[in-house]
Amino acid sequence: MHSTLIVARMDPGSSIDVAKLFGEFDATEMPHRMGTRRRQLFEYRGLYFHLQDFDTDNGGELIEAAKGDPRFVGISEDLNLDPPRSGRAVDGEIRRGAR
Repeated sequence: MHSTLIVARMDPGSSIDVAKLFGEFDATEMPHRMGTRRRQLFEYRGLYFHLQDFDTDNGGELIEAAKGDPRFVGISEDLNLDPPRSGRAVDGEIRRGAR
């Protein structure tokens, strides 16, 4: 199994919007395409932690392959993040619902 963790700044009032963005993304075939087994979102003191587990050890490669997909680009833009690199922390700010 492979896991990645993304950490980004977030307005604490935006957690519902962030969860909604990922819910919409997960309703597509993208999680299957990327081999996502489980996604967990945590919030702590203005940060969100996005832990993503994969069925196989090539999760990072699958993320890289998905980065050109408009849905991946779209969620990255909605979260105001450059498409994150697997296994690296990303520092961004949430646009939707930001105060």
